[in-house]
Amino acid sequence: MSGKARASRGRGVPRLGRYALRAASLAVALGVWQLLTSLDIDLWLRFSQFPTVADVARTFADRLSGPDYWTDLTDSLTRILTGFLLAAVLGVAAGVLVARSRLAEDLLGPILEVVRPIPAIALVPVAILLFPSNEQGIVFITFTAAFFPVLVSTRHAVRALTPGWEEAVLTMGGGRWRILASVVLPGALPGIFGGLSVGIGVSWICVISAEMISGQYGVGYRTWQDYTVVNYAGVFVGMVTIGVLGWLTSTAVELLGRRLTRWLPRTSYVAVGRAPRRVNRAAAAVPASPTTQEGVPHDQLV
Repeated sequence: MSGKARASRGRGVPRLGRYALRAASLAVALGVWQLLTSLDIDLWLRFSQFPTVADVARTFADRLSGPDYWTDLTDSLTRILTGFLLAAVLGVAAGVLVARSRLAEDLLGPILEVVRPIPAIALVPVAILLFPSNEQGIVFITFTAAFFPVLVSTRHAVRALTPGWEEAVLTMGGGRWRILASVVLPGALPGIFGGLSVGIGVSWICVISAEMISGQYGVGYRTWQDYTVVNYAGVFVGMVTIGVLGWLTSTAVELLGRRLTRWLPRTSYVAVGRAPRRVNRAAAAVPASPTTQEGVPHDQLV
């Protein structure tokens, strides 16, 4: 077996172990939930008011067989993706502009800093007054929630770039757009995707809240309707759906970020005995130079 095959096999075993551990932790949490609710435990926390895992599972199965669940799912995903994509494009553009232009910082900075602390959900009355339909207002709330994390992370990432890279491009005759494409955007990508990961999570919080207040369809709207008719199992179905959708979209953003920044050196921690040893993957990927019996590399021999 080659060294590369042995390394991939060695990585696969711990990875399977980690997946098994994650599945076991989820199973234990569900088991504790089922135990506390089925026994009607009331020790300060009133678990007797909660539906059991079996009740939630039955309600979930009933919802999956009906058309309303998939309609709500499609509406929520459409709203979140539309608002988030707009926030990603405009947030990155505004962050780069504010970080690179003193004039833009003076003109836009005060306005952005005044609006940024306002919770996106507090803009629901503004969205209702501003937009002709609830659908557009919900997308606006989602956009606002994701815009500022992306803006701030992009601004900080661009300002943290090493000036020497830009000077090197200028020395080789590159212009402003060359610097933007070759230095600014690639160098700021890790920070940008950090803001995108935060933004997608905040977007889910706000889109569900907006659907509860002014929506007609969507996971948030259906969850609130279940609460008003005291269908607590349906409420938990909505909560589980929101959690799974949020996890899937956040994972997609992180995977895309890793894909686009795969050129960056990454580190991992490998346990050796009891003490963790930090391994640089970029350095480990470089094969060592063959040595002589005295330990001198051949490429250094004269």
